[in-house]
Amino acid sequence: MNIAVFCPSLIGDTVMATPTFRALRREFPDGKLTAILKPNVAPVLDGTPWFDETIMFHPRAKHRDQRTPALMKRLRADRPDAAVLLPNSLRTAWISWRAGVPRRVGYNRYGRGPLLTDRLRPPRDEAGKLLPFPAVEYYLATARALGCRDAGLRLELATTPADEAAADAACRALGVDPGGKLICLNNGGAFGPAKSWPNGYFAFLARRLAKELDASVVMLCGPAEREAARTVAALAAHPRVVSLAEQPLSIGLSKAFVRRARLLITTDSGPRHFAAALGTPVVTLFGPTGISWTRTNFPHAVHLLHPVPCQPCQRPVCPLGHHNCMRKLTPDDVFNVARRMLVGGRDGTRPPSPEAS
Repeated sequence: MNIAVFCPSLIGDTVMATPTFRALRREFPDGKLTAILKPNVAPVLDGTPWFDETIMFHPRAKHRDQRTPALMKRLRADRPDAAVLLPNSLRTAWISWRAGVPRRVGYNRYGRGPLLTDRLRPPRDEAGKLLPFPAVEYYLATARALGCRDAGLRLELATTPADEAAADAACRALGVDPGGKLICLNNGGAFGPAKSWPNGYFAFLARRLAKELDASVVMLCGPAEREAARTVAALAAHPRVVSLAEQPLSIGLSKAFVRRARLLITTDSGPRHFAAALGTPVVTLFGPTGISWTRTNFPHAVHLLHPVPCQPCQRPVCPLGHHNCMRKLTPDDVFNVARRMLVGGRDGTRPPSPEAS
């Protein structure tokens, strides 16, 4: 089998698709698997063993060889037997159909059913409303449609030697002991500001972690979160609270730090899934988004939320303006859970129950 896999467009969703990639590779060990990925998401899969080839694709890419016409030309030349369409977009189905891919597997959503040969039905209630369903299992159904046996629900990622070297260099520059008690913090995400926890809360938490637990605390960030990471480190005003804001940022650097950490405390964003895939205990702070869609089956994950009547709104900006779902989740609440997590830890004898809320 020669299979083209249209991968999810978001970092966290791509990590949640790794059990699907693993199932495809195990079922077709001698086949050719090609990943079709957004350029900014592709580094998530660096170091992993499933794909023989990667095609960068974004319909509005700066480079013409990454746009739709180039992708269709490439698919016509490669002549895959099947396309697995993990995004729900009409575009991915249309591209596969126009490129002449004989078998096109995906969910029958957004009017693309006529373009698919294997139409999967998403779970809905009697009124036709979509039911919350974990993305990990949602994606796995596409592999089952091709006859794949389940290869487990465990998320899986890897780091490369270059990622680890970048983390070594950042630790030296920041004065972080890579063999010590490292805790990583992460705020924000591509979804929008509604997922963010106040910078002052993160700073208060970071200072307590450094002072009371004798930890080195590193604030992770992407390019869009540099200023927030700087602010948290400055407000914490503790020599063992630092940020990656002045370092050469990359997804690989974030993965390497998460892999080394004793604990990650994060909003509902991509690094949360890095932790589950790399075996690092994680506390996730939930506000506007629902937990049901993104459960990862990771036994060292704890979900924290402060219930409010409007939750989950699934809005990128708080429509009511108060942002109480995040503001009423206090640093003291998070610190107490983090302290308990560190007692069990990755190799401890008392890990938390799976994804407890």
